[in-house]
Amino acid sequence: MVAKSDPVNVRYEALAKNLLKGELKRRGVTYAQLAEKLASLGITENERNLNNKISRGGFTAAFFLQCLEAIGASQLQLG
Repeated sequence: MVAKSDPVNVRYEALAKNLLKGELKRRGVTYAQLAEKLASLGITENERNLNNKISRGGFTAAFFLQCLEAIGASQLQLG
């Protein structure tokens, strides 16, 4: 098992964080709006928690996909 602090993990966590933040910015979606959109999917998060979770970048793949679905993202450019 790879440690959370392993440089490979750190790199991919940063990539996921930057992809999500970029998609939010591209669509003009605030954390408050994201919280509302997630709520419509039955996912309870508040603006502050979203800000902290996304800023840290250590979120799950499930959370990442939930956010993308909530904002209507169907494609990502990885590089």
